[in-house]
Order: sequence, then structure tokens, then C-alpha cells
Amino acid sequence: MPDAVATLPKSARASFKEPLGPVFTDAFDLLADAGDPIVTVGDVVTYHLGEAGVTPHVAVVDGKTEREAVDPEVAANLPAAATVVEVASEPGTLSAELVEELVAAIDADEPTRIVVTGEEDLATVPAVLYAPTDATVVYGQPGEGMVRANVSAGLRERVRELAGELETTAEFWQLVER
Repeated sequence: MPDAVATLPKSARASFKEPLGPVFTDAFDLLADAGDPIVTVGDVVTYHLGEAGVTPHVAVVDGKTEREAVDPEVAANLPAAATVVEVASEPGTLSAELVEELVAAIDADEPTRIVVTGEEDLATVPAVLYAPTDATVVYGQPGEGMVRANVSAGLRERVRELAGELETTAEFWQLVER
């Protein structure tokens, strides 16, 4: 597996459980106040937005939901993307290649799907840090629904503080700072 640029220590896990925005169970309600571009982290949220007629600009998926394989219908019906990139990232970490591809996908002109071997849960952190102001990052809140995190200076600062609880490398910060 690739080198990690960020690792979630056990001591910080509780900090990452608090949603970064409102939680929705209906994709249409979530999309009513979504910004542009939309970045999704998770197979199920990506599927639900696709079912609502939206192709995320970036979709980060790993074939799992709550550490179990996603339903075959979800896997087969993710919205199409112009580019599909495969990366590896160990559970509880962010690999350099995941963060690099996420940054490149946010900057790309066409929709990109990033397929992670390992786990994509922490991809929300670099997505919020790097996405432009007024973008929306959508991710799953286990057992509750979909979180809509509209990127603003305040949210970026909150996520920067959360990222400070991760064990990070200088490379991580170089990749996500705009």
C-alpha cells in the first residue's frame, strides 16, 4: 500500500463523528441548497445524487458502506464519469495518491470518479480543504443520512482544525492548500 500523508489516530476519532453540515435523507432536499462543484465521498451518497439526476464533479468511492460491500444495485448504478482513476489508501489514512488525484479531479473540466482500494472515509478532509468556496462536499453519516458540507471560509477553518488532529506530513498540507 502507498505511503500515508495523513493518519487518523484513535485519540481523534470522536472529533470526526460530528457532521460538518446538515444531514439529509432525501437527495432532492440536500440538492436544494448545494453549491457547485459537487464532490461526493462514498458510494451510497454518490448513488443517491445520481438517482436525483446529478453527476458529481468528483465522486470518491470504495465499493463499501459502513465497511461492508455496497449493494450490487448501488455499485452498478453510480453516475457516469468522463474519467475513472484507481488509487489505494489504507483504512484510517489518506494516501498521497488519493489526495493528489482528488486535487486533480477538483481542478479537472470533466467529472471524475476516484475508485479507492482500501477506504475513502477521510477524503472529506482534503475535499473541503481544497474545493473552491461555494462548492459542496457530500458524504455519508453512518446510520443517519447524507451530510451537505457547503464550503466556506468558516467550514474550511473548522476542517483545518480537524486535520490538525490527524498525524499529517508536510506533503499533505502542500497538496491541500490553495
